Amino acid sequence: MKKTLIIGAFVLKSILGIAQSQPHEVYRPVYHYTPPKNWVNDPNGLVYLDGEYHLFYQYNPFGNKWGHMSWGHAVSHDLKNWQTLPLALPEFDNPDGTKTMIFSGCAVVDSLNTSGFFEKGFKKGMVAIFTSHIEGKAQHQSLAYSADKGRTWKFYDKNPVLDLGMKDFRDPNVIWYPDKKAWIMTVVKPLEHTAQFYESKDLKKWALLSEFGKQGDMTKIWECPSLTKVPVEGSKESKWVLMISSGHRQKNYLAMQYFVGDFDGKTFTPQKQKDILYVDEGKDFYAAIPFYNLPKSHKPMMIGWVNDWEYAGDIPTGDVWRGAFSVAREMSLKKTSEGFRLIQQPVKQLKNNQKEVFSIQNKTITDSYILPFKGEVFDLTVELQVVQAKILALNVLESGSEATTLRYDVATQELSLDRTRSGQVDFHPRFSSIERIKVPLKDGKLKLRILVDKSILEVFVQDGEQVLTEWVFPTKHEGGIRFTTQGGMAQIKHLVIGGF
Repeated sequence: MKKTLIIGAFVLKSILGIAQSQPHEVYRPVYHYTPPKNWVNDPNGLVYLDGEYHLFYQYNPFGNKWGHMSWGHAVSHDLKNWQTLPLALPEFDNPDGTKTMIFSGCAVVDSLNTSGFFEKGFKKGMVAIFTSHIEGKAQHQSLAYSADKGRTWKFYDKNPVLDLGMKDFRDPNVIWYPDKKAWIMTVVKPLEHTAQFYESKDLKKWALLSEFGKQGDMTKIWECPSLTKVPVEGSKESKWVLMISSGHRQKNYLAMQYFVGDFDGKTFTPQKQKDILYVDEGKDFYAAIPFYNLPKSHKPMMIGWVNDWEYAGDIPTGDVWRGAFSVAREMSLKKTSEGFRLIQQPVKQLKNNQKEVFSIQNKTITDSYILPFKGEVFDLTVELQVVQAKILALNVLESGSEATTLRYDVATQELSLDRTRSGQVDFHPRFSSIERIKVPLKDGKLKLRILVDKSILEVFVQDGEQVLTEWVFPTKHEGGIRFTTQGGMAQIKHLVIGGF
């Protein structure tokens, strides 16, 4: 099935220049990437090469519902402004009349030409490893390769390279393991809640190393695995993090879980953990994978799909586009009394060219305080000091009775994110919701960083110790921000709002 795709890059008009009067643009985010049109889901092939960050992703070239899965493509020089390129890997017809869809996977830079796909001495070859999906018949792992930074691709003529004869076997994620001078693939048997690890010297022939699974969250199938080395804050130590997309703390929703442990080139051994560890406690962060081939100065980074399969096809973004991606997040680990925990922060580049549009310090709140700032696109950081208050609440995107509310209960140490009054909530019976997580105060303080982008909220709690990502769809657009307290006063120690 050898095919060649010739791709000429072009730059699409900035979404900022599209008239907001167009109904399908009301909810389009500004600094979260969305393609100009059609359906998207999982990010694929996150890789860095020669100053460009590549984002490949599951894409339907023909409509805004799931189907015809192919790989879309975008690139960025700063992880904030993305340029959409033409389709990278399209679905194709098979001789027997079936179609092969290009499901999720990854991309690597084969700088040593281990695959033999590139000319001798060529250092910039990119190889995509993906699930080739023949509907109702098979899922196996296949290759494509590019010698021009992802603009032109060829499918390997001896695909598939890994086939177990299964209908559900997918989402390969490949890293280079220097100690063995070999590639390591993590891939899942979704229905069996099992991840497998394979080794290859050339990306073409794969040998099974070990399996891991049947633990943690098994309320949903396992998807989109990744194994990556993550530094431990305040030390020279690193640990391995295995991420698996699966079920949510709340029944029948989707989320991502992670395991921290050791990998010896063959077997992943997790730390002991009492509870299931979730990457994001919101309803709308899924299928995230890390970037590969990053410069040594970078921390590990990832991007996730903003949506939930429970209502993904019904979100009211109009007939033109559906689905989005999170901002890129840096990852580190923190050592705690209960084991290692994942820390996430928006990449530093998100602050580049931000303008401080509002700030206050040491503001006492005794009942209600409305900020003299309104907006739907901003980056807010606030540190709140509990004085006598029993309840602290922060409304964003407030317009009359509409608002998305973050509420902290001092007695229970519970932080909730309430989108039941956020605007359009009745387009699907599973959308309206309240998320609740345990958040201990630190020296009596609660620190939040809230990325608000039209219809997407990413909330980073206590310097990224926990994160919640959610869609919201306001019907009014005043964009008010309000703090309230119950049972006594609180203080805004420091608040800064950055504009884009």
